[in-house]
Parts: sequence; structure tokens; C-alpha cells
Amino acid sequence: MRVVVVGAGAAGLATAIFAARAAPGLDVRCLDGAAKIGAKILVSGGSRCNVTNRVVTERDFWGGSSRVVRSVLRAFPAERAAEFFEALGVTLHEEEDGKLFPDTNRSRTVLDALLAEAARVGVVIETASRVIAIRRREDRFVVDVSRAAASAPAEPNRPAGISAVVDTRAADVVVLATGGRSLPKTGSDGFGYELARSLGHGYTETTPALAPLVLDSDRQVSLAGVSHAAGLTLRADGKVVTRVSGSLLWTHFGISGPVALNLSRHWHRATMTGAAVDVRLNVLPGETFESLEAFWFEQERARPRALVTTVLGTRLPASVAARWVAMSDVDPQMTLAHLAKSDRRRLLHALLDTPLKVIDSRGYRYAEVTSGGIPLDEIDSATMESRVCRGLYLVGEILDVDGRLGGFNFQWAWSSGWVAGHAIAKASHR
Repeated sequence: MRVVVVGAGAAGLATAIFAARAAPGLDVRCLDGAAKIGAKILVSGGSRCNVTNRVVTERDFWGGSSRVVRSVLRAFPAERAAEFFEALGVTLHEEEDGKLFPDTNRSRTVLDALLAEAARVGVVIETASRVIAIRRREDRFVVDVSRAAASAPAEPNRPAGISAVVDTRAADVVVLATGGRSLPKTGSDGFGYELARSLGHGYTETTPALAPLVLDSDRQVSLAGVSHAAGLTLRADGKVVTRVSGSLLWTHFGISGPVALNLSRHWHRATMTGAAVDVRLNVLPGETFESLEAFWFEQERARPRALVTTVLGTRLPASVAARWVAMSDVDPQMTLAHLAKSDRRRLLHALLDTPLKVIDSRGYRYAEVTSGGIPLDEIDSATMESRVCRGLYLVGEILDVDGRLGGFNFQWAWSSGWVAGHAIAKASHR
């Protein structure tokens, strides 16, 4: 039985490896349009590759059915993914928030291990081989493949840069592991969605996810490079959509860091509905007005001559403290003893609830993952096989599921690849 895996990224390589392991002798081929594969693996996690997380559950993901996500994750949980990589010689260590990285702190270590294992189990990887069409013919597939040619002009219904010479392949099983639209420079241009739709699948409109957010003013420029803990609340038409917390990084264009990246998909999804979207910033997450006021009174009793900015500087970076004092129209030379009640209350409210005018994210070019894609209810969670096209499997980012920052999207790639690979191997024995 011949298996063609379209895409040799994390999910594609995982599927190919697990299928070949479970069914030795199976003809497994990965086709990828890039001349060199694994670009997204190499740039992930600041080029260190956050392989997975110590604890991964369906609650770490958004998009389609949580029941489907739970089923897939439980079939190949995070601890098994860690064991898989350690068996390949990639030892991992844990960092903040349960993130697991290779001890080498090099993404290349992860990619090289996957490629070595693929070669060991007989997986054939064909680079510069872009799949441009897939057709169902009786009980098999016909796959049209074209070599990338930068000088070739674009033609109708053919992606730019694809030559007119097409090689046709036959396959008993096809796996779509083409990724989404995020980081297009790595080869993810969303064409996989068109392949899936041509075979009968539906489509949930996509947006960037895990992308930095752009603000409508340059007031934050003076804070660029400063990071601190923060909480963000997103409302749509006055109703809370989500609350996220974590480290925030001020930039010249807006905000980044885990808290901003995790909010981005929710901002895009809410904006798509046409709702009035409102984002609020809390620079002292975990505090309430009452607890913060109690802290203030305590400081006033102990240090009545201390400047307001000095006291805030014990809880926030000095530049952030100074900015919030200025934003609240409080004299930076004001001492605690002389701060008027109205000024104190205005400052405390600003610390806990400052509106941020988000006008966009930095888009797919900077997004780490894609929200939306092929609906999860169109696949069998026990096999990752399509419910609308027998013999077609879908894994990884092409599906309508996206995880928060911290190794969760890679875990989805490993888990969905394991489920698909073993299901394909089992089908080959029939």
C-alpha cells in the first residue's frame, strides 16, 4: 500500500514515522514543496523548539470540538511525546510554565532526529515536490506533483512559482499535513485547504493566531523592550470573551509576549463577527481594587514621604510606573501623604483597567499558528481519517484547532500524527 503524506513538517513527519514503524515495509512518501524541509520547526521557540509541555489537555486549545481534541491528545499524551524524543536521542528539560525544550536548546536537534528516524524506518522524503491537485479515482488517489521553479510564470489555477511540468502519482492513502497560513516564508500558504475542499471538505475561515498585536498610537514606543506580568480582557459587544494573563512585552508597534500572542486569535475571531471589540489591560494581574488600595494604605502609613512613582516602582518596571502615573494626571513629584483620594482612585483604576486600542495583529507573517481550517467534526478522532473522503487523513495545523503558546501546537502535531500513522498501519494489514 502506498501512502503519500503531503507536507513534511512536524505533523507530516510524525505521521510518516509512526505509520512506517507500525507497518514495516509500508511504502510511505512525504512530498514537500520546499527545497529544504522543516523551516517552521527550525524557527520555532526562538530557534530552540518548544517540543511540548509537561501537561497538555484539551483546555489548552481553541477551535473545533474539545471532545475530538481530548480524544486525540489522550491517544498520544505529552509524556509519550517526551519519551519518543528521548528515545531518538533528544533529551528534554523543563522551563517556565511547563515548557519542554531540547537540552541542546537547538531546533536543529529536533529536526535532525526526526529526519534520521524517518530514514531509518524507510520513509522517502521528496523535496521541491509541490502537490498541486489530488483526485479520487475509484478506490485510489491520483496526486499531481510539480517541481518548484522560481522563474516559471503563474498560470490560472496554479500557484505562482510552479512549473507547467506535472508528475502524476498514484496513492492508496493520502495524508494532508500542509499546515495553515502562518509564517508563509516557511512554505505555509494555505493551499492545503484548497486540496481538502476539492475532496469534499468544508472550511472554517482562518485568522492569524499567536501573533503580536498592533496598537493605534505610538504612546507605547518609549516602553519598547520593557516586559512585565499583565492581564488582558477581551469583550465583544460588552460581553467578556476571554481573560488571559502572562508576560507582556511592549514594542514599537504595540504589544507582544505570551499574553498578547494568546489573545490575538480571540481578537481576530471576535472582530470577524462585526462585534464592537474592547481590550482592557491590567498591569498588576491578580490584584483587585480593594487589595491594591489596601497595599497603598499600608505603604502610606510606612512611607508617607515616598513618591508615588517610587512606590509603584516596587511593583512595576520604573518606566511603566512613570507612564501610568503620567497617564493618570498625577504629579510625578507627589508623595503618598499628599496624594488626593480622587487621584489615588483614578490611578488605581488605571492600573487595573486601561483600555488598549488594538487595530490589528501583525498577521500571518508573524503568527506562530493558524486559527480556523478544516472542521474537526469532518474527521474521525479515533483515526484522523476524513468522514467525507475515505482514505484521506488530515493532521496538524490544517485542522480547525489551535493551542496556546507553550508547546501545545507541536503536541497536537505529534498526537494527530500518531493517531493517523497507527490507523494507516492498521488499515494496511486488512
